[in-house]
Amino acid sequence: MIAVGDLAPDFAALDCHGQTVRLSELRGRRVVLFFFPRAFTVGCTIENRAFRDNHERIRELGAELVGVSVDTLTTQCDFAEQEGIHFALLGDDERRISRAWGVLWPVLNIDRRVTFIIGADGVVEHVIHHEVRVYRHLDDVLKYLQAHPAPGAPSASA
Repeated sequence: MIAVGDLAPDFAALDCHGQTVRLSELRGRRVVLFFFPRAFTVGCTIENRAFRDNHERIRELGAELVGVSVDTLTTQCDFAEQEGIHFALLGDDERRISRAWGVLWPVLNIDRRVTFIIGADGVVEHVIHHEVRVYRHLDDVLKYLQAHPAPGAPSASA
């Protein structure tokens, strides 16, 4: 699995808005990249709703939000529509992104529940890995972003 200090592996994939998301094109901004096992499952729905409900707060703290699972793009888009998700959700049914990031469960061949915070320079700053405690991903992201503000972003006291 990609670790703190590693250069974030680049990828390009379509999101549900028909836009190509290239990680390298997000350089200059911090990125919260989260992997989750499957759309429409209970834990993943809870996790995505938490990120959805705090999407603007994450942007205010200077980060872009991108979610990835091994679902097809069509499934991701159906999920995004049903849940009112407006940040980029990427389908990785060929598992190229997931393999590059080292997040696939060996036997199950689905993503582990892992969140990466990538610095504006493209280097991984923080890794969050909780399989069951789905709310911890959002909590840990907000705590990290508040404690390590990006230039121009509000600090924890804001």
